[in-house]
Amino acid sequence: MAAQTSQHSSGRRSITLIASDSEEAQEARERLLARYPTVEPDEADVVVALGGDGLMLQCLHRFMNTGKPIYGMNRGSVGFLMNEYSEDDLPERLSAAQTALIRPLRMHATAADGSQHEALAVNEVSMLRQSYQAAKFRISIDGKMRLEELICDGVLVATPAGSTAYNLSAHGPIIPIEAPLLALTPISPFRPRRWRGALLPSKARITIEVLEAEKRPVSAVADHQEFRNVTRIDVAEDQSASALMLFDRGHSLDERILAEQFGY
Repeated sequence: MAAQTSQHSSGRRSITLIASDSEEAQEARERLLARYPTVEPDEADVVVALGGDGLMLQCLHRFMNTGKPIYGMNRGSVGFLMNEYSEDDLPERLSAAQTALIRPLRMHATAADGSQHEALAVNEVSMLRQSYQAAKFRISIDGKMRLEELICDGVLVATPAGSTAYNLSAHGPIIPIEAPLLALTPISPFRPRRWRGALLPSKARITIEVLEAEKRPVSAVADHQEFRNVTRIDVAEDQSASALMLFDRGHSLDERILAEQFGY
């Protein structure tokens, strides 16, 4: 990612440009730099991210709890979390944009060697088999065991913002961005074969234990952070952390989630 600096005019919110390493994103950054004044990321009021959803996730983590909203413009391959790219009237579009508050999940993972790990996830926390054998899990919600044994390739916990990512590919439900819910979704379930997951209150505390961990090793992943050979994870929404996203009016994240459910 790259950010560029110059002086900005008074009376407008200062912006910083952060671009992915792709040629398309870097060329867009250069064109925008020629048209608009920018500042360093620490001095900016608004972050303009040029790339795809991967860059947006990086920016959401980087600017978590700073109060700096992130306005993404799609210069990547997916761009579900991004606005359409346009070089015109950028300050006016930023002023008119709608704000979405994103709260991440906090994962606490215990590894087979006893080590402890923590990470935040804006999209999802997932547990994935490391070998050719299916994984076995036990799932508890708020301290009460709900599923004694789940045999599958993996299982994930998704936020509303992440419900259209890996969760949707695993046939999980799409959740409106302001709904106080989390999706608990199995990945290629074998037993119980008919279990398709659950919608949980956002305040739920989820514990997933790995059964037969030595025979069936499992990795835990929080967005882009992976921890191998885990035996247990505890997951809950982190109410002390938040990030802000900006969307053009009429193209809010809620609208995109609704459109996705109707196949357009």
